[in-house]
Amino acid sequence: MNAPLLPVQPRGPYPLFDFQVNGFAGVDFQSDTLSAEDLGRAVRALREDSVGGILLTLITDDESKLCARFRRVEGFRRSDPGIAAIVRGYHLEGPWLNPEPGYCGAHPAAAMHAPSIDAFDRLQEAAEGGIRLVTLAPEWPGSTPMIEALIAREVRVALGHTNASHEQIDAAVRAGATLCTHLGNGVPNLLPRHDNVVQRLLARDELTACFIPDGIHLPPFVLRNFFRAKPSGKVLFTTDAMSAAGAPPGRFRIGHMEVTVGSDGVVRGPHGGFAGSSLTPSQGVERAAAFLALPESESRAIWSHRSWGAFGLDPNDAFSTAGPS
Repeated sequence: MNAPLLPVQPRGPYPLFDFQVNGFAGVDFQSDTLSAEDLGRAVRALREDSVGGILLTLITDDESKLCARFRRVEGFRRSDPGIAAIVRGYHLEGPWLNPEPGYCGAHPAAAMHAPSIDAFDRLQEAAEGGIRLVTLAPEWPGSTPMIEALIAREVRVALGHTNASHEQIDAAVRAGATLCTHLGNGVPNLLPRHDNVVQRLLARDELTACFIPDGIHLPPFVLRNFFRAKPSGKVLFTTDAMSAAGAPPGRFRIGHMEVTVGSDGVVRGPHGGFAGSSLTPSQGVERAAAFLALPESESRAIWSHRSWGAFGLDPNDAFSTAGPS
């Protein structure tokens, strides 16, 4: 069973927690040549950005490559307490996503397929039990037993990169899915006016919506509408940061893809679509507060205490486990 939100009072300023970080400070977490020095540099930059923890996010790829990446990062976590203090686990975003154009986003569609609990168990073994969140598209055959198996393994399930029907969303919620990954994104630019997956997911009060409040992935007026549509306590924020976050404009990589980032902060893939964001968590606190007319303390609480609790983690741990990287 998923742990409930934790009734914890932090001992100081809330440390931020981001559950979808693909890279940071010029470092691509998807790289097969990621080094301890690279990851340590990203961790130091995250800590300087008031971050107390992340779920390091790996996106769609072949199972063998994902396993190798998990093992590599786990080796770094074992040998470096500073890395372990910030990397609190993993978010596996794919390969069980919708491969159709638009829905697949910046993920390689050719690597997507129906979910397999045996495949997940191999990935979780490579991650030494550290996968805390899985994003999947519930329209794949076998999704309902997959979600049930993940929940039994105390892994949170988010719906994303999906064109699930009402019935498929119903089945996913009954099986234990509780989150929506970067709701409003990972969909084609053109959708049916009313009956589309953004509206289907937004209407589900059982699901916590995760938004990227950079003003790019969702224009501020759209973010306001979406935020107002959700019940109190049913919103989380994330950066979906990739290697350009916390770095100057330029050319970067996210896995197989080279992207460009201009002075506007937009991460553009080779075909002009978004490919992650250059938002940092501290910028996310400021922008969410400004776009939604929230007190900054409330925005910060969503980015911190609520996010820690959503994954059964204690924000006070950030004070006791932080160390040099």
